[in-house]
Amino acid sequence: MLSCPRPAGSRLPMLTKAELLVPLVRHRTHEVVVTCMSATRPWGRLSSHDLDFASADSAMGHTADLALGIALAQPSRKVICLNGDGSMLMTLGTLATVVGAGARNLVLFVLENGTYEITGNQPVPGVGQVDFPGLARASGFPRVYSFRRAEEYEAALPGILAGEGPVFVHVETEPGSEGPISRSEREEARYLKTSLAEWSREFRRAITRPMD
Repeated sequence: MLSCPRPAGSRLPMLTKAELLVPLVRHRTHEVVVTCMSATRPWGRLSSHDLDFASADSAMGHTADLALGIALAQPSRKVICLNGDGSMLMTLGTLATVVGAGARNLVLFVLENGTYEITGNQPVPGVGQVDFPGLARASGFPRVYSFRRAEEYEAALPGILAGEGPVFVHVETEPGSEGPISRSEREEARYLKTSLAEWSREFRRAITRPMD
């Protein structure tokens, strides 16, 4: 289902982060989940899985690249990437790279909220004009989805996760008010309570364990 770009200032329905993430947590089994920026804290409030990885305090724009690398290194394990619209715009070439690499186990979400949320909600360039699903199709993604309504997204999610990829999922989400990410005991999310280096070691141990 391919949507047209949303006009700036549109009041069309959009998903809340809870409407996006809660069904995903419910359907998640042994998949790796890589989060980016505004999705990092909300996902960490819902999930404390060993295979969660926060890519919010590293090089901005490279979350999808990291997820692709994990997918290629672990071809028997599905990888879900929760990327932002601003981050995706920084590395649009990754879309073609994903397809060229043949990453059949990668599900790439782009959460379009129109802002750089964790740095102060500055507007993303081209907000409402960039056709992310169209870019994914032009890059060769065999399966492309776009959602504005929670019920349509939730009904389609099991098939999205079960099928072969690479898969591109565009979801229009409401802007939030998540601030800058820290790594300390003040954070609620388990994967933010320790340093990036320490969690990377924990994550590596988890991803190399055999799946049940």
